[in-house]
Amino acid sequence: MVHIHWYPGHMAKTRRIIKENLKLVDLVLEIIDARAPKSTHIPDIFELIGSKKLILIMNKADLADEKTTKLWKNYFAEKGLDSVSVNSRNKAGFKELDEIMQDFSKQTKRPLRGIVVGVPNVGKSSFINQIVGKKAAKTGNKPGITRGKMWLKAGDKLELLDTPGILWPKIEQESIGLKLAFLGCIKEELLDAERISLKLIEFLVKKHPERLAARYKIETPQSPVAILEQIAKSRGFIISGGRPDTLRAAKTLLKEFQDGKLGRISLEEPAEDDELILE
Repeated sequence: MVHIHWYPGHMAKTRRIIKENLKLVDLVLEIIDARAPKSTHIPDIFELIGSKKLILIMNKADLADEKTTKLWKNYFAEKGLDSVSVNSRNKAGFKELDEIMQDFSKQTKRPLRGIVVGVPNVGKSSFINQIVGKKAAKTGNKPGITRGKMWLKAGDKLELLDTPGILWPKIEQESIGLKLAFLGCIKEELLDAERISLKLIEFLVKKHPERLAARYKIETPQSPVAILEQIAKSRGFIISGGRPDTLRAAKTLLKEFQDGKLGRISLEEPAEDDELILE
């Protein structure tokens, strides 16, 4: 078992910020990672936002399997939820989002106001930069880099309130915690990178062995430990005594997976038994 507990004080503050500002907004934009829409979705979002309209933004869609993302869109539609898949690096999918918001904005004569929420490292800042049209939010591929509270104008028809990343107090399902770790949603220093990477290798060997073999020029199948050692050797990560530096290899694998270097990979599908996917 890999236990992950992370709920620093600023996340409790984020929940307060969201609740305190709901009266000022018309809708909530929840940014989720298209590779794991369920695991990066705030489980108590409706308790948190009450009756406010929710739009699910499946960000980083360029890194997810396209067919799987369509399955998720259909799944959310069946649940009566608006969702769009976007790529915040080239603005793909933003036209569909504009159409949804334009329909909703007909209900108000002033600019539409929205609050942007999501777990760390799902790309909230990059999303805001695209929708606002300038470098409005500090960005970086590290969880929790966005801080504080600020309103941002996106033209004359939309105003957005940005919020820091949020996680729930306890991640009950190990599989969800692992996927959050795979995607960089939890700070690296709070994780055992080697144990997390071994779990990622298990998943990749099961679902995408050819991606591992091609990226790191290794042979599969092997045990996850052997594969991690092979990754270290293939990259020249060697420490004293000629031993493979498996910690460096683990961090490299996690970073390259997060950045999409192994191709378009989705971690979950709507119909899957979430407890079994990573076993």
